[in-house]
Amino acid sequence: MNLLNMAKKSVDIVSSHWDLNHTHPAACQGQRLFEKLLQLTSQNIEVKLVSDVTADSKVLEALKLKGAEVTYMNMTAYNKGRLQSSFWIVDKQHVYIGSAGLDWRSLGQMKELGVIFYNCSCLVLDLQRIFALYSSLKFKSRVPQTWSKRLYGVYDNEKKLQLQLNETKSQAFVSNSPKLFCPKNRSFDIDAIYSVIDDAKQYVYIAVTDYLPISSTSSKRTYWPDLDGKIREALVLRSVKVRLLISFWKETDPLTFNFISSLKAICTEIANCSLKVKFFDLERENACATKEQKNQTFPKLNRNKYMVTDGAAYIGNFDWVGNDFTQNAGTGLVINQADVRDNRSIIKQLKDVFERDWYSPYAKSIQPTKQPNCSSLSKLKSPSNQPAIANATGREPLSV
Repeated sequence: MNLLNMAKKSVDIVSSHWDLNHTHPAACQGQRLFEKLLQLTSQNIEVKLVSDVTADSKVLEALKLKGAEVTYMNMTAYNKGRLQSSFWIVDKQHVYIGSAGLDWRSLGQMKELGVIFYNCSCLVLDLQRIFALYSSLKFKSRVPQTWSKRLYGVYDNEKKLQLQLNETKSQAFVSNSPKLFCPKNRSFDIDAIYSVIDDAKQYVYIAVTDYLPISSTSSKRTYWPDLDGKIREALVLRSVKVRLLISFWKETDPLTFNFISSLKAICTEIANCSLKVKFFDLERENACATKEQKNQTFPKLNRNKYMVTDGAAYIGNFDWVGNDFTQNAGTGLVINQADVRDNRSIIKQLKDVFERDWYSPYAKSIQPTKQPNCSSLSKLKSPSNQPAIANATGREPLSV
């Protein structure tokens, strides 16, 4: 909300979900956000919104009637996928990027993570080009064979933006998916993740909702080695410590546990090969609720999608699932920092968030049981659900 309060000229938002109105008590933040967007349209502030064409949203229709420009992306036609990007740009100066969408559950029920940059026009310029790419597809049923030069990336893995973040010398660039949406000088998300893992000297901490190295079609499922193989390489060939924090929920694919067992097996009898995996279960409290109680509640879920190492971080929109990267539209942010000991550094903040969750009572090393011991749950207190920006920015906003 602070970002929108700063708006004086323009607000550009990309989101996969647009459901801010609901009678649930936890929906109050979403309702306030919707009211603020309506207010901005009445103040002659340019509001541009991008959504997937499959979104049937009364929120978007109401904002469109008030003057907002709405672009619907037909990802099914472009790449048999869907839009998963989530970022905001305010006055071409400030930006938010992270896992939270414009959905009341993201703001009030889910555990999200993102990052805000204040007064960072250089990085915003690059992210603005991704927004422009999405907007250029309005009314189009297919992607052009060549992209306009005005959509080319400004920074990439080879040419990173040099900047100060919270008085810490840093480098940053924005990545994109699928590869079909990567014009010249735009890093593909997978390549961005590779660069972060390859630069790690000591550890790689990964937090995702789902981990499933599989690419699926309507007729078959095939192994997708891109990220799974990179983890194995870091473990075996470079002795980098890897920690995986995966959400456990009703949609967790049983094959996840097979792939985790396979990852663990490669460290057997190999010196300095360290892999640990935990499952984060926010629904443990509701597991023993009555049917009536469950009908009155909505599932809670850890939807973080980030990676942090001893020298870099990647914050994105995807889980580590094959189809997400190959078919869906999403955006990532890579930050490199040399001095990660300073409490104000983004790397230190993200590492602290990961370790807080890793050592919480909701994270378990073994495969969670679907029949929990209900008597042990009364002692647990659910972690507070805060807006996505709170977890990422901590006490200090990012600035340049």
